[in-house]
Amino acid sequence: MPVYDYKCREHGLFHQLATMEDCAKPAECPTCQALSPRVILLPPEIAAMDPAKRSAQDRNERSKHEPMFSTADRRAHDKEHSRSCGCGSPKPGKSMLFYTADGKKMFPSMRPWMISH
Repeated sequence: MPVYDYKCREHGLFHQLATMEDCAKPAECPTCQALSPRVILLPPEIAAMDPAKRSAQDRNERSKHEPMFSTADRRAHDKEHSRSCGCGSPKPGKSMLFYTADGKKMFPSMRPWMISH
């Protein structure tokens, strides 16, 4: 059974075990037996976090399990990337592929075992 947080008006926060079915129901305060609503607490480091940093962390958490879909808007945005955008990706159209004098492919900045894949 999970532990939920509740807040009594007089005695403050308390924690109590409850079934998942009863998670939305109020619980009795252990001190005064008054029904107290469930509250959801955020750690202070999340509540006081810079909004831009919180947005970046949310985006990173979503990207762990959600695939990125290719859309016309995303492809147009990717074409506008440059080295000054900070993402570190090469400019579109700039291939890292070189050919040697005898016609073999050479990828100077890539892994050698990935040649011709």
